Amino acid sequence: MTENQIVAAKETATGTAGALRRGADAGYRWLLLLFLVAGVVQIFLAGLGVFHLHAYGLDDPAGDAALDPHRTLGFAMGGIAILILVLALVARPGARQVVLAALLVLQTVVLQSLLAGLGDDSPAWGGLHALDGLLAIAVAAYLYGVALVRRRGGA
Repeated sequence: MTENQIVAAKETATGTAGALRRGADAGYRWLLLLFLVAGVVQIFLAGLGVFHLHAYGLDDPAGDAALDPHRTLGFAMGGIAILILVLALVARPGARQVVLAALLVLQTVVLQSLLAGLGDDSPAWGGLHALDGLLAIAVAAYLYGVALVRRRGGA
């Protein structure tokens, strides 16, 4: 291989990697926005489910189904958080953002389910479930804000 061929091969590889990173960065931003919108819907579904429980009574088996949409969206948000982490690893937005994306996965996949399950036995755990959900939305909002600043050339 000549020196010109080696340089051309490196430029092609760099261009492909750059395009992949740009695509991952765009997907990362869009998924963060989707996560934030889902977080707002999640709060609405939690309130809807809790007040729907009163219509059935807390011990009625049909009442437990009142929180099914909230539960389902929560699991979907965990999947979105995993995709956000994968795209962050590809896009390489910075070490802090990757760590916070990993924290988002921990919050939505592990802590939310754990605290919701413990909340069945003690209301304090249920309260922590709600606070952790708000913290997850705050982490996603921070990541989205940093991504927008970076996109606009501020960082």
